Formats: sequence, C-alpha cells, structure tokens
Amino acid sequence: MIVKQNFFITFEGGEGAGKSTQAKLLAEFLEGGGFPCQLTREPGGSAGAEEIRNLVVKGDVARWDVMTEALLMFAARRDHLIKTVWPALKEGKTVICDRFSDSTMAYQGFGYADRGLGQETIEKMYQIVVGDFKPDLTIILDMPVESGVSRALKRDANVNRYEKMGLDFHHNLREAFLKIEKNEPDRCVVINADRSIEEISSDIISVVRARLLKAQS
Repeated sequence: MIVKQNFFITFEGGEGAGKSTQAKLLAEFLEGGGFPCQLTREPGGSAGAEEIRNLVVKGDVARWDVMTEALLMFAARRDHLIKTVWPALKEGKTVICDRFSDSTMAYQGFGYADRGLGQETIEKMYQIVVGDFKPDLTIILDMPVESGVSRALKRDANVNRYEKMGLDFHHNLREAFLKIEKNEPDRCVVINADRSIEEISSDIISVVRARLLKAQS
C-alpha cells in the first residue's frame, strides 16, 4: 500500500538545465503508475501569477530592484498556491512544479551578489507568505553554467531578463542551489543535468521511487 499520493515535487536549477522537460517526463511516469498529476510552474501557474510573471521575466535587465523582484515573486507564489497548488493537493493530485521558493532564494537571495537580499530576508518573506508548507522533494538539476546559458539562449526566441544577465550572476545561482541542497539533504537531491534526457530522467525516477514511493508494510 502506498503511504500517500499527493506529493509536492519541485524542480530547480539554473537556466537551460532542462527542468520543464524533466518535470513533464516525471508526470508521465507517475500518471502511468496511477498517480494523477498537476504540472505547473513559477512564477506563474495561475491566472494572476502568470500576469505577474510577465512583469518579472520581460523587459530590461535593470527593470526592477531586487526587493521589488522578490515581492513580485512572492505575490505570484501566494496566488499560485491558493488557486492551483493547494487545491490540487487537496484533490489527491501530485503537484510537479517547475521552480518554487528555492529559485527565489537563489536568484533574489544570492544571484545579485552583494545586492542580494540574503537568506534571512527571503526566509522571513517565505514564512509570512507560505508558512510551514514546503515540497516533499526538490530535484536540483545541475550543469556547467556556460552550457546551461548557451542552451537557454538557443532554445528561446524570447530571451528573458535572467538569461541576459552576466555569467557571474549565473555562477552565483549555481553555488546557491548547491548550498541549498547541502543545507537540506532530506528534501533536496542534486542530479547531473549535463547528460542525455533519458539518463537524467532515469535518475530522477530512481530518486522518486526511493524517497517517496515507499511501501507501507
């Protein structure tokens, strides 16, 4: 007997790491095993949050200061949770989300180096907006910065603000995500994303089986 079905699984990592592809493949695997899934993303995932997404990811690199960005991200997150994530979990679905709060920690917390808000500020904002709710499992897709950014720029005709930021910013992101996993190994796992789609997906499925799909004796 399965312990539960309504897991909340998030995918994190730098630009071009393949999060959307792997989230879709995981959903297909779980649904094939009888786990109804809700695929979603951040920023976005609900009507209001998608409107905020357009404000955040489009426009000039210097469009917002980092605090404004973080406030927009958390506003989008609140709407996303209320309208999409929490209702889906209540219905018994497993929610698979392309980015969640770890991206806010990495991008607005540390991506801007000395201009970043830092861990304490992001954690305080999280507690106010989200509370104690957190993912059951977070999969961090890791790959060399130059490869990821190059892949992102090639695939996307409408390059977003973050993809246009300098390599120092993206190196800060990678270091932040690895630090998050080191601090929370029970929730997070790092997967090498510099391989074939099939190899990455196989490793993710193995992790999900080991960490979440536990049989109850």
